[in-house]
Amino acid sequence: MYNKKPAWLEKLLFKFRLPWLLLFAAVTLILGYNAAQVRPDASFTKMIPTQHPFIQNYFDYQEDLASLGNVVRVAVEHTEGDIFDAEFQETVKNITDEIFFIPGVNRSGLRSLWTPNVRWMEVTEEGFVGGPVIPDSYDGSEESVEQLRENVLRSGEVGNLVANNFESTIIYVPLDEVNPETGESLDYAEFSEKLENLVRDKYASDSVNIHITGFAKLIGDLIEGAYQVGLFFLLAIAITMAMLYTYSRCWRSTLTVLSCSIIAVIWQLGIIDLIGSGINPYSMLVPFLVFAIGVSHGVQIINAISYNRTQGYDKLQSSRLAFRGLYIAGLTALASDAIGFTTLMVIEIEVIKELAIAASIGVAVVVLTNLGLLPILMSYFGVSRHGVEYQRKAQQNKHPIVHFFEQFARPKWAYSALVVAAIMLSWGLYQSQHLQIGDLDKGAPELRPDSRYNQDNAYIVENYSSSTDIFVVMAETAPEQCIAYQNLELMDRFSWHMENTAGVQDVKSIVYVSKMGMFAINEGNMKWFSLNRNQFVINASLSRIPDGLINNDCSMAPIIIYLDDHKAETLKQVVASVEEFKLQHPQEGIELLMAAGNAGIEAATNSVIEDAQLKMLLWVYGVVIALCLITFRSIRTVACIVLPLMLTTVMSQGLMAVLGIGVKVATLPVIALGVGIGVDYGIYIYSKVREGLQPGVSLQDTYRYALEHTGKAVAFTGLTLAIGVATWIFSPIKFQADMGILLTFMFLWNMLGALILIPALARLFRIGVNNEKQGSSA
Repeated sequence: MYNKKPAWLEKLLFKFRLPWLLLFAAVTLILGYNAAQVRPDASFTKMIPTQHPFIQNYFDYQEDLASLGNVVRVAVEHTEGDIFDAEFQETVKNITDEIFFIPGVNRSGLRSLWTPNVRWMEVTEEGFVGGPVIPDSYDGSEESVEQLRENVLRSGEVGNLVANNFESTIIYVPLDEVNPETGESLDYAEFSEKLENLVRDKYASDSVNIHITGFAKLIGDLIEGAYQVGLFFLLAIAITMAMLYTYSRCWRSTLTVLSCSIIAVIWQLGIIDLIGSGINPYSMLVPFLVFAIGVSHGVQIINAISYNRTQGYDKLQSSRLAFRGLYIAGLTALASDAIGFTTLMVIEIEVIKELAIAASIGVAVVVLTNLGLLPILMSYFGVSRHGVEYQRKAQQNKHPIVHFFEQFARPKWAYSALVVAAIMLSWGLYQSQHLQIGDLDKGAPELRPDSRYNQDNAYIVENYSSSTDIFVVMAETAPEQCIAYQNLELMDRFSWHMENTAGVQDVKSIVYVSKMGMFAINEGNMKWFSLNRNQFVINASLSRIPDGLINNDCSMAPIIIYLDDHKAETLKQVVASVEEFKLQHPQEGIELLMAAGNAGIEAATNSVIEDAQLKMLLWVYGVVIALCLITFRSIRTVACIVLPLMLTTVMSQGLMAVLGIGVKVATLPVIALGVGIGVDYGIYIYSKVREGLQPGVSLQDTYRYALEHTGKAVAFTGLTLAIGVATWIFSPIKFQADMGILLTFMFLWNMLGALILIPALARLFRIGVNNEKQGSSA
């Protein structure tokens, strides 16, 4: 049933086999060298939607908000008493000094009991007095420690830099995204490693515990955990090798397919290095997907070559015929993968764009390694005699997979399968209504709840009043007007409004400082804890303003909102509450801009993902449908291929809702990637269905032909890839485990959907049912 006339591409490939092999070997050596240079690549700005209005507002005042942006908190706990201990304070001092000299730390913004920018203040009969919390005269004596206690109590830092139970203190570490001395981006892996080596490992003891949280530490832990992905990759290779040999009974075929798939990964990593990119924690699944796609297409080629060998063709002819029969379907499937992955570019988040580029490069490479290199290698190596004999015996006895799945071309089985599919679709649609955007867990949902990072985060949340989830609204005014009475009064009303919003713990701003100043000026009388209408009095109340509460020209004052958590629902409520206040209280001369702080940035990210989710799916399916239409020239055929994919997508969304997995930066690409790989199954199966369609041949016979030639390979590939990716479920990185669950589900259901629903839909659409009586009796 092959087209007997070889295409020009086939002639070009097999006429110059040796030059092609030498070229492939040279490219592999060059790109292999580059692949060895690939390093983890993570950046704060790459993780956020830089074009979103919230982020643009944050960038406008990034320097003024340095202490509220990319920040690490190091909590030093005294397990044998409180912080008012000379030996413990010496440890805190040494840790502060150690952190001060770590590259990437914004030293001017560093805050600790031992930095001069942490001060105390009080009002006496002589006026305001104050000074640094650690006085210049501190010498570790009992008198000095007692003075420290008084200064801490007068500083207002209890609950902020000092724990409510006085058993620990925080070192607040703002970071520079770019090193001002070298101009290089902050290396999160190196920074996290220095925190571990120079702080935790060096100073932790029986009496001192170290707790570290913050974006940089989270990314560092993810990168550290990402190294274990290599072990899962090796495990996937071992599983795939074992199953490939079980399927083919030929070591030559097995090792050749694996080698070509690994070469594809090497090429992909090498090209990534050449374009100046790297592997970030969210794109670390791409090499495995490239390997998976390579194995998927390689199995189809090996399957075809083995069949041709049983028909009496030699090694070269078998490879040529396999290429001739599969290159159109292979190119269509791989083009669908590559272009489908590029649709992720519609999401305005740099890490997802890099993932899209990496995946597209990987698929383009697979075109060369699996449709070029693999057939050439097999034309030399061929399938072993043992493999040919095994294949011949398998053809003589109907395989259980063929016997089972061919039944779905019969009317009774087909319509029953469609009814079950409709029920499953209804379940998926119902459950997906509960699918949420963003994080659904406290702490860092990218890591396990019992991870050290989440335990450290839980400790800080439990022992400090100031939440680690901060949403910052920027009150923008004309220069020198941020403390004008009418502007402070609006900020005061806004603060009250937000304090009464669900999910908000507390609100702090320059308004609170002014009220505290009035309270202090008037001998601590609570009746004066309010804003004064007299501007001169306001100015007096703000004679001592803590860092970070207004900018240099007094044109912006941040309003800091401390949240219970950063769950998707909490962030939605906060954003809606801010918008509601702005609509109800418009005022000239002041504008409330969202948003900074880790929660503000996450709210922007959630917004972008929510807007892009449907757009991405429309693009992915639009590309797949267009390419299938170009290849098969039939709307009914396209429906047979695409509808099973859509069922899997809807069910995957329902599964995410049931398992409590939100749609976020880590999980959004998985659905697109699953569709890209899943379409391969349908294209290969339908290409053989079309090839087997002959006048007078029933749909069941046609489908049996497709199953014998490619269906077994599809079933094997789907099962193998699902088992390989299922190992991710045991990863210490929770979002990788989530991806493992989703990809395992999608690999299996895309495979089952293609094998079961394509013949059922073909019968529904009357494809190949030219003579129903003949089809029924066959």
